[in-house]
Amino acid sequence: MDLGIHGRVALVAAASHGLGKAVALKLALEGARVAICARSEAVEDAAREIAGAAGGEVMAARADVTDAGQVARFVGAVRERFGAIDICVANAGGPPSKKFAETTVEDWRAGVDLNLMSTIHLARETLPGMRERGWGRFLAITSVAVKQPIEGLILSNSVRAAVVGLVKTLANEYGPYGVLVNNICPGYTATARLKSLRARLAAAEGVSEEEIERRWTAQIPRGRLGRVEEFADAAVFLVSERAGYINGVSLAVDGGLSKGLL
Repeated sequence: MDLGIHGRVALVAAASHGLGKAVALKLALEGARVAICARSEAVEDAAREIAGAAGGEVMAARADVTDAGQVARFVGAVRERFGAIDICVANAGGPPSKKFAETTVEDWRAGVDLNLMSTIHLARETLPGMRERGWGRFLAITSVAVKQPIEGLILSNSVRAAVVGLVKTLANEYGPYGVLVNNICPGYTATARLKSLRARLAAAEGVSEEEIERRWTAQIPRGRLGRVEEFADAAVFLVSERAGYINGVSLAVDGGLSKGLL
């Protein structure tokens, strides 16, 4: 299937590794011109790897998406190099695993900056241009926690739910102008972050990491963790021409983990 995004300009945040990198690679393989950012120098290596695999043009920059000024400068640099931005994938790392009693006011503020404000910064910089041109895709990467809260992740459960409210509202406001805004919700996916979470939970409970993973997979009808490539396939479809009548949804890519009807 031709997804209709060859030559489109796509921006992917927090794409030095994990889900963001997988989405950026898939976009590049579909012929999009891709710009990625992350806080670490690893973003340069990721760009070289993606360009080598896809044979396309990939731009990399260090930027902290919690900082409005850095986001504005990054978006400006992308426009200067590639022109108008057609696709924006908002992504950021998740807040730490904590229970409510352990969570400080500073933790809450940092969580809001990391997941909610970063999405707002990217939306403010990219949506107006998409509206002006009458075509655009904005996709927020959140978590299956917005469908079914995950024990021990109160920051993620709370702040990512706010992102869903933002996405739904933006979908209503920008849909009439050909700009589609959606949310994609990964479940337990084999990434470095999930391995870190598994290790922390195992240490806290005094059990093996294998036991933690067994508990996770026991809840998933597919019976295994997700692969980043599977997540990227769904994400890239949502930002494609073929998804022209999908707007304001929160798509779970979780192997059936979430048990709700919606």
